[in-house]
Amino acid sequence: MYIIKDKELSFFSKTFFFNFIGLLLLILLGCGRDEVERNPYLTSINFNVNLNLNLPGYDNLRYAGGGQNIQQGGINGLLIFNLNGNDFLAWEATCPNHPIRDCSDLSITGVLAECACEGFEYSLATGQLLNPKEETKNHYPMLFYNVRRSGNTLQISN
Repeated sequence: MYIIKDKELSFFSKTFFFNFIGLLLLILLGCGRDEVERNPYLTSINFNVNLNLNLPGYDNLRYAGGGQNIQQGGINGLLIFNLNGNDFLAWEATCPNHPIRDCSDLSITGVLAECACEGFEYSLATGQLLNPKEETKNHYPMLFYNVRRSGNTLQISN
């Protein structure tokens, strides 16, 4: 049986204490404080939309690369994209790079979303702006919404 002497216990507890404080400081100082800039043009809207993919109106969503513009949900509706045959993405159908106007609706052209105002083009697979203008300060991506699939039903919400 080994008995720890008081001096040994004191040494181990001091070492543990200083190591713990050092680790805590590293964690606190190592955390970044990068601020995420919110898009000033798009407000947050709460909605919940269910789509039955068996309905003929959603035939474009049955294959990879297919897209569908629906008027339900979001600010100006939703752009739904079938990424790979199994995974679906939902985007706000409003151009995120200027104030909302009559021409702010995005339309689907193949695997791109296009803004009628400035002709901005966005990837439906990533939401990224593909043709930014030099005079634009911030290039905002499209606004993404949550999609859950259960069988042949998509539940899209924010």
